[in-house]
Amino acid sequence: MTGKASLKRLQFSNYKLDALLHTTLLINENVSIQTLLRHFETILHDELNIGKILIYTYNEKWECVLSSGIHRTIAEGIRVESDLLYYKQITNLSVALNQNLELFDVIIPVYHHEVPIAYVIIGDIDEERAGMSPTIKHLHFIQTLANIIVVAIENKRLFDQSVRQEAIKKELELASRMQTMLIPNPRTLPNNENIHVSAFYLPHFEVGGDYYDFVRLNHEEYGFCIADVSGKGISAALLMSNFQANIRALFSAKLPLDQTIHKLNDRVMENANGEKFITLFIGTYNTTTRLLTYINAGHNPPVMFHKESNQIELLTSGCMGVGMFDEIPRIKVGQFTVSRGSKLICYTDGIAELENNKKEMFGTGLMEQNMQKEQSINLVIDEIIELLDRFRGDNDYFDDISILGMEFH
Repeated sequence: MTGKASLKRLQFSNYKLDALLHTTLLINENVSIQTLLRHFETILHDELNIGKILIYTYNEKWECVLSSGIHRTIAEGIRVESDLLYYKQITNLSVALNQNLELFDVIIPVYHHEVPIAYVIIGDIDEERAGMSPTIKHLHFIQTLANIIVVAIENKRLFDQSVRQEAIKKELELASRMQTMLIPNPRTLPNNENIHVSAFYLPHFEVGGDYYDFVRLNHEEYGFCIADVSGKGISAALLMSNFQANIRALFSAKLPLDQTIHKLNDRVMENANGEKFITLFIGTYNTTTRLLTYINAGHNPPVMFHKESNQIELLTSGCMGVGMFDEIPRIKVGQFTVSRGSKLICYTDGIAELENNKKEMFGTGLMEQNMQKEQSINLVIDEIIELLDRFRGDNDYFDDISILGMEFH
């Protein structure tokens, strides 16, 4: 009998080694998570006579990935956060906080870098069996097998996550390039005997919710706009791309600015369903009459430096942002004649609301001082960016940064 028992133990030891080898081969073959879990279930059920198995793993939230030999309501009645995180090492479950756990024999926590990534809970199906329970008898083997499989599952999850993130990164890079194509390149902006236009654009993420545009309407008139979508990220960028197409179409239609705002409001309400809105400053400038007409739709007031009077004016006439309500009740159109040498700076709230280490906001004061200097609009914008960098100190930019500047000759 002793010889037979020794042979049986040797055979089973060889089986355990073969099982571990087979498991590693499956992992190297990159089989699915479900295949690995079925492999684990088969070994415990068919070879070790263990009838009850639960495995919980973490993937953004805790979930049961294997439930075998018990009714599903048992697994649903166990909450990792309240029932399992307490267990730091292999524990006998004769007494447990949750009575559902008392149906099992042992809990095996699986840790990776001191962080729990899984909980394996097992129990015999034949509670009246004589002799040592297979759960206890083969516990170290089960623990080793569980660790190998759970870590493999975690590695697959991390790899899949990395692949998804890389795909998203490439999509964002493509979206960023496409969005950049929609925003005028500063080198293409007018610089002639009538007007000199310059701009700066820096999205906070790969894609942004800021937008500026400057278009020639006819031989003597220009249309321009700067806008900011509420929120950030891809949804804001998509809405802004649609908004850009609408702006261009409405400029081409040569509508009065108040009608343009009403139509933009309708389009934004259709596309955003009231979930987002856009603030914008839109205007036209006639180089013959020198008349600048504008509407400020809830946007940060642009800074106008009137050269003739040596005065600074914030351009506030307008209405609420577009997409806030079904109808815009009242629009006040601003209009004035521009003197030679005057300058206009339009900007988004990523500039005005930028904070320094003392929680002070950048505002418009430094911009106003800079605009009164005898220098081109290019240098004005360059100095504003330098001032921003110095002002923010160690703080990062929290939002998109956009500036559209004009110097009137």
